[in-house]
Amino acid sequence: MVKLVKATLADISLMQKIVAQEVKNGVILERNEDEVATNIRSYILAKIEDEVVGYAALHIHSARLAEIRSFVVSEEHRGKKIGKKIIEFALEEARVLGVEEEVLVLTYLPEFFKKMNFVEIAKETIPEHKIWTDCIKCIHFPVCNEVSMVYKLVG
Repeated sequence: MVKLVKATLADISLMQKIVAQEVKNGVILERNEDEVATNIRSYILAKIEDEVVGYAALHIHSARLAEIRSFVVSEEHRGKKIGKKIIEFALEEARVLGVEEEVLVLTYLPEFFKKMNFVEIAKETIPEHKIWTDCIKCIHFPVCNEVSMVYKLVG
């Protein structure tokens, strides 16, 4: 059975192993252990017993905007609705924290997120600080083929 928990510093090496191939493939932005440690409170882990099988981070940009980052489910556990549980947990956490308007995701999995009521937006609407803080580090920058999507927290 999958349980969702907040990450701790002791989880970092397991998290890095799960994401390594996706980073190598250019699907997920590389974050070194220090970056993960600095933001450890934002990570949500999916665990089966003591094994980390997936995770995502909920990064808060402002009172109105949060972002789901570094979303990954280990290959052997895909197709088991673990990703859906992680994203639902992140959206609920955004509500509990008081994010006022929307949750952003940049993704190569637009169909997955559409099923979860995210809608595609123009990349030009993404906050500029996001581009210069994160996107510039990406191997695909400036020619990005990720899809920008948002989930509206308010009607």
